[in-house]
Amino acid sequence: QVQLVESGGGLVQAGGSLRLSCAASGRTFNNYVMGWFRQAPGKEREFVAAIVWSGRSSYYADSVKGRFTISVDNAKNTVYLLMNSLKPEDTAVYYCAARVPRPGTVVLGESYDYWGQGTQVTVSS
Repeated sequence: QVQLVESGGGLVQAGGSLRLSCAASGRTFNNYVMGWFRQAPGKEREFVAAIVWSGRSSYYADSVKGRFTISVDNAKNTVYLLMNSLKPEDTAVYYCAARVPRPGTVVLGESYDYWGQGTQVTVSS
């Protein structure tokens, strides 16, 4: 079965950096879309970033573009989200997700087939 396990969350001051990891197992992920979503207290879940496993294409929410970078390490079966210049507004539980290859919109959480359990990111002002 597919498993996604996030790690790397924590507490950081505004302007700092964190790198989240998503360890993926149970499938070969060629051409899968891997996504990061987040949910802050009292807010709806929102799209953060996505990447095709091959690394050929990537996508970012406007709120994080230029600050966050999504990447894949194929040898480690791991997806990363490098978060720079963090803001208090980035505070949320961050979730890793995976979607089988097919046409569709990568920014919609309901289009994804597998989810991790989340990791907390807290940014202090």
